Amino acid sequence: MGATTIVTRFAPSPTGHLHLGHVHSAAFAWRHARRAGGRFLLRIEDIDPTRCRPEFTESILEDLAWLGLDWDGPVRVQSAHLGDYRTTLDALSARDLLYPCFCTRADIAREVAASASAPHGPDGPLYPGTCRRLSPAERADRMARGEPHALRLDMRTALAALTAPLSFEEEGKGRLRCDPAHFGDVVLARKDVPASYHLCVTHDDALQGVTLVTRGEDLKPATDLHRLLQTLMGWPEPHYAHHLLLTDEGGRRLAKRDRAATIRDLRRSGVGAAEVLRRAGVVPPASDLP
Repeated sequence: MGATTIVTRFAPSPTGHLHLGHVHSAAFAWRHARRAGGRFLLRIEDIDPTRCRPEFTESILEDLAWLGLDWDGPVRVQSAHLGDYRTTLDALSARDLLYPCFCTRADIAREVAASASAPHGPDGPLYPGTCRRLSPAERADRMARGEPHALRLDMRTALAALTAPLSFEEEGKGRLRCDPAHFGDVVLARKDVPASYHLCVTHDDALQGVTLVTRGEDLKPATDLHRLLQTLMGWPEPHYAHHLLLTDEGGRRLAKRDRAATIRDLRRSGVGAAEVLRRAGVVPPASDLP
C-alpha cells in the first residue's frame, strides 16, 4: 500500500458478548495496524435496534481493553449517525438508483417458489424484481398512503452507471474481479433497520479513512457489492485482507447462535488474557502483542 498510513478497524455488532472468533478478527486487524505504525479503529455496528443491546457494547469495550487490543480515537457508534446514512440513501435515490419495495417476505417467498429456476446469490434467492416494474405514479401513491416498504438498489441501473469493470485488491492475491450482479436488487434500508450493513459499512470506511478492510472470509463475497457502492458514491477504495474463520473441534465456525464460549465466560473461569489470545489463534512473536 505504499507510503499510505494503514488504518484498519474492528466493527462488531453488539448482539452478544465477544467470543474467540471475534478476538481472532480483532487481533488480525490490530496487528496489521500496529506492525505498520498505523491506526486501529473500533466501530460499533448497532444499526439493528431489534437485536443490539447497550450492555453488549459495554462488554465489547471492556473485553478488548482487558486483552490489550487498544484502539485509536473515539469509538464510532452507528446508531448515533442515522442522518449520515439517510443522506447517502437520498443521494442514490436522486439518481434513480433506488426504488421502494412493498413486498413482504412472504410475498417474495411465494414468487420465488413459483419460479422454475429462481437465481440465487450470496444471501439466498434473488429478489424477482416485482416492485421494480411499478410505475412512478403507483410508487408515489403507495408511499403517500404510508405502506411499509424497503429501499432496494436497482442493480441494472447501477451497473449501467459504471464506466469500467469493478475489482479490488486482496492482500497476497492481487486484483480480483467483482460481480455485484449476483446480489440482485439488494435492500439498502427497511422500516425496522434504517440502513443496511452494506451501506453503513462502506459509508463509515470512507468517512473514517479506512485503508485496509480486514474481516472473515465469509464476508469476502460482499466486497463485490461494497466496491459498487464505493464507486457509485465516489468513495475511496480500500485494500482488503480476508482471514480464515476460527472453528471448533468439529470444524464448525464459532458463532453466537451456536453458543460459542464467550470471553466473559473464560475470564470468569480464570483464563488469562494471553491464554485467550492463544486459544483465538493469535500466535505472537511475543513483542507483537500486549
